[in-house]
Amino acid sequence: MIEATSIYKEFDGNVVLNNISSTFKEGLTNLIIGQSGAGKTVLLKCIVGLMAPDKGSILYDGREISGMDKKEMLGLRREMGMLFQNAALFDSMSVLENVMFPLDMFSRMTYNEREKRARFCLERVNLADAQDKSPDELSGGMQKRAAIARAIAMEPKYLFCDEPNSGLDPQTSLIIDELIHGITEEYGITTIVNTHDMNSVMNIGDHVIFLANGELCWEGNNKEILNTRNKTLNEFLFSSEILRQVKEQAQHNK
Repeated sequence: MIEATSIYKEFDGNVVLNNISSTFKEGLTNLIIGQSGAGKTVLLKCIVGLMAPDKGSILYDGREISGMDKKEMLGLRREMGMLFQNAALFDSMSVLENVMFPLDMFSRMTYNEREKRARFCLERVNLADAQDKSPDELSGGMQKRAAIARAIAMEPKYLFCDEPNSGLDPQTSLIIDELIHGITEEYGITTIVNTHDMNSVMNIGDHVIFLANGELCWEGNNKEILNTRNKTLNEFLFSSEILRQVKEQAQHNK
């Protein structure tokens, strides 16, 4: 579980995050949504410790990250998995070597153990046949799956995904959503996804927070979101044609 309490951040006098508080629970896919400039990326950076909030606290299962020394922070980093927007695979390495990379860096496993773990992770994301390929031989969706395999290689307690569906077609995005959600449930991970993909909200939004102008304007799940009376959230959500159709169908079925 990750707890963010009264997070405040400003840059050059501009308030980017204003008193943000939320609890991200294990075993759930937690989504941060909002328009560009709403503060999503800054909040995610504060949560993972890449940026320090000006005020407030971030706790990982009761551990406050602001008071950690370098050794403690390194220990926490070993518990994290990261999925970057552009997959961020190393072109000079094979897919298998990419998945082994965090194990090579942080684990005390033997080479055979690291290789076995990497192969298992690739099987989990249905990429066992691609292990000897280079990243540039993979489609965009396959690259994201390889990046997910790398992100879970260290068996993380916490998984962070920054716009995981960026640049993907709707069908591939659905596959990535289901993979992230399935892994989260299967391993009881605390997963936080920064996204603007409304299909993801409806498909895997176990817990959703909506930011607008640096403030937390709504919090709930993907079932509650369809019936919200929050004007700002509705304007954001139902500019999406697919969500408008979902809401109309839900009202029709009542």
